[in-house]
Amino acid sequence: MTTILAAQAAEARTKGEALIRTADRLLCESWNERMWADGEPIDPSPTIDQAVNGGYPWLEIECSRCRTKRDVDLASLRHPSTTFVHDLASRLRCSKCAKANRRPPATLLQLVQRPRQAAPET
Repeated sequence: MTTILAAQAAEARTKGEALIRTADRLLCESWNERMWADGEPIDPSPTIDQAVNGGYPWLEIECSRCRTKRDVDLASLRHPSTTFVHDLASRLRCSKCAKANRRPPATLLQLVQRPRQAAPET
């Protein structure tokens, strides 16, 4: 009997984790759609953990000064995984402008499944 219950528990856990991944993916897609429609960081947004779990581990940003686009690996950020993606807008800076002693904030564009540029920076 205990083997049957353990097997059912494992099956239910697997189904639950798959449902959570699906919910996280849909949350990321919904947030991207609202970002494209409104063009500004939307609150609420997925957390870093939800974005990574949903298959969107990259954040595409643009420098508000020089308009350079780059991709940020969310998993490598030194922020708690419970940080909302829209809260990163004020924390991410352009490394190109930093060399010129300027630190303009980044503009969030969208969550992406894979980096669009060859060498992303954080």
